[in-house]
Amino acid sequence: MNIIISFSVQVFTETFSLLLDAAPYILFGILVAALLKMFLSTDYIVRNLGKGRFKPVFKAALLGIPLPLCSCGVLPAAASLKKQGASAGATTAFLISTPESGIDSIAISWALLDPVMTVARPLTAFITALTAGILESFFGSGAGSVKADNSCAVDGCCDGNDCDPAEHNNHHTLAEKVAAGMKYAFGELWGDLAAWFTVGLLLAGFITAVVPDEMVTSYLGGGIGSMLLMLLAGVPLYICATASTPIAAALILKGVSPGAALVFLLVGPATNIASLSVLVGMLGRRAAGIYLGSIAAVSVLAGLALDLVYRLSGVTAKAAVGQAADLIPAPVQYLSAFFLILISIRPLAGILKGWLTRIRPAGNVASVPSCGCTGGCES
Repeated sequence: MNIIISFSVQVFTETFSLLLDAAPYILFGILVAALLKMFLSTDYIVRNLGKGRFKPVFKAALLGIPLPLCSCGVLPAAASLKKQGASAGATTAFLISTPESGIDSIAISWALLDPVMTVARPLTAFITALTAGILESFFGSGAGSVKADNSCAVDGCCDGNDCDPAEHNNHHTLAEKVAAGMKYAFGELWGDLAAWFTVGLLLAGFITAVVPDEMVTSYLGGGIGSMLLMLLAGVPLYICATASTPIAAALILKGVSPGAALVFLLVGPATNIASLSVLVGMLGRRAAGIYLGSIAAVSVLAGLALDLVYRLSGVTAKAAVGQAADLIPAPVQYLSAFFLILISIRPLAGILKGWLTRIRPAGNVASVPSCGCTGGCES
């Protein structure tokens, strides 16, 4: 019993330490996400992601880098863009760069990893998206354009088609737009991410407390073998970019090479069985093959290149991990962690309630009369 208590305390301590390091940067990422939501219009996106083989793909890959959408949220967004006129190549690029990176995951990478990894992650995501999008443009099928959705982003008060553009842009004050963006970011957006981030933190704490350094170093210390192992582990996972970051930090501290960790950071958020099945239905098998092949090839090559950069520069990734978090004063870390826990209670409670509802014993379900009525029957 004492061993279990000691182990639990150790996991909790490691998890809370990661939370303190990450919380200020996550809140910063959420704030930027709120601004992106309100001031990056759908009309602008669609007008720039339509016809062409190169320019729309480049713009889509670049556009997806800061957007705070995880692997579960990017699918409907990409489907909407495709229906609104984005080309298949641009849609493919958007599907890769968006879940692999984001302003929230960039912020937490700075907090938990190091500057080299923080730059390498979105840069590789952009290159991967560009590669897949161009290949899809040449070898896949094109897409026609349709009318964009210009409806008001604040409250949908109008469709944006039957009113003057100047009037449409001024339906709401700046304060109303910012308030709506904050409501989205701290409500819907973090509600989608909270559970995954919690799981990621707990897994990171577990890895730090349990996994022996020697075992990790022997199998994942570097080279093509460690990249392929991370590739195999990352493809079926269903994890967002933000949640994967503390896991990657814990693995690097255990001796995993930064290149192998980069493969995990890229492949985990962008590929999973659910998203691949939806992708087949959205763009076809050929596009899905290009999508998966591009991610695998570029991620492994980028991992090997990153390990080479660390070796040539003489920087030890294990020693550099988490140094950026030292720049934040301790009171700010604790206040940020407290606020993050506070806004996570509701979405986590909702998920827990859903689980309890599904496992409720059948005997607790109210019986239905044999006549089929649900109440008020006098027969």
